[in-house]
Amino acid sequence: MISILWEITDTFGDQPNYAWVRRGITQLKNNASKLAVMRAVKRDLGLSGVRCRVADYGDMVELKPYGACIVASFRFI
Repeated sequence: MISILWEITDTFGDQPNYAWVRRGITQLKNNASKLAVMRAVKRDLGLSGVRCRVADYGDMVELKPYGACIVASFRFI
């Protein structure tokens, strides 16, 4: 199983603010594709169907939904 640690928080000046934060873990099969991972994490974040800017930093992926003052990030553990 793949374990993915994610968090979502508000932003201030386009930077994470952490006035509130939600964290969780998503688990998938070992052979899950990159698209399957993204869909599962967005589903657990409550962002299914929401377009996001995606920044892949190698060990962490950052999602910034268009028109919302929130940022989400996830990494494999």
